Amino acid sequence: MAARASEIAPRVRRSRKTSSSSKRDQLVVDHLPLVKFLAQRMAAKLPPSVEVNDLISAGVIGLMDAVEKFQPERGVKFKTYAEQRVRGAMIDSLRSLDWAPRSLRKKERAVESAYSRLEQSLGRAVTDEEVASELGLDMDEFYKWLNDLNGVSLGAITSLGSEDSDTEGTDLLEYVPDSPEQNPYFIFEKCELRDSLATSIENLPEKERLVISLYYYEELTMREIGDVLGVNESRVSQLHTKAIMRLRGRLRWQWRERAATNAVRPKVQ
Repeated sequence: MAARASEIAPRVRRSRKTSSSSKRDQLVVDHLPLVKFLAQRMAAKLPPSVEVNDLISAGVIGLMDAVEKFQPERGVKFKTYAEQRVRGAMIDSLRSLDWAPRSLRKKERAVESAYSRLEQSLGRAVTDEEVASELGLDMDEFYKWLNDLNGVSLGAITSLGSEDSDTEGTDLLEYVPDSPEQNPYFIFEKCELRDSLATSIENLPEKERLVISLYYYEELTMREIGDVLGVNESRVSQLHTKAIMRLRGRLRWQWRERAATNAVRPKVQ
């Protein structure tokens, strides 16, 4: 006797669900090495108290979230999308741990603000000596500060907090609407941020610009970048930290100016 449609349909749906679930599971398995790679890369810049396995656990959660939310019709490679979600999940886990002591957060704000004040005043990229003088430090102490801030600077370049806060900053891209691709204002803001960041990177001193490019775009390790530049890994970390402090200071100033402009702009009735 022929099976009824009402009996066939549930079996087909179950089959589709099983097939879809199997594909998602395989995506997770295939990209577990990526999670481990990103966790080890991030852990290299953190204190020994931060366990690699904790980062991997957070990264796996980010990977599973990426699998659930990935939309291939948008034309983005899954690896590219997953890497962003995995790295974001790891950084979120570090924020929840709040591993950096308050004194280190104060140093971070002081250095970032010093770069911002001086570069806005002088209209150019400032030297190490000028920043050290602004902070009231000798050069040895200034470089020690940069080494101390190595792990703190691993978060998003767009992470900006209150200048008088001792806690981790808020990412400019944190408040994303439910359907960003359909929100003209968000698209405009994202383009503005991208352009501002690109301009700020272009205006970095040559070695700092090269470190940012090799680390974030070419995905070289600090040691590999050191081999390219002919310097040790500690020097590369210092260059990276200075670049991040400059970029955050510039973006903070630009967004503050923008907020002030928006505040005085008359509302359209």
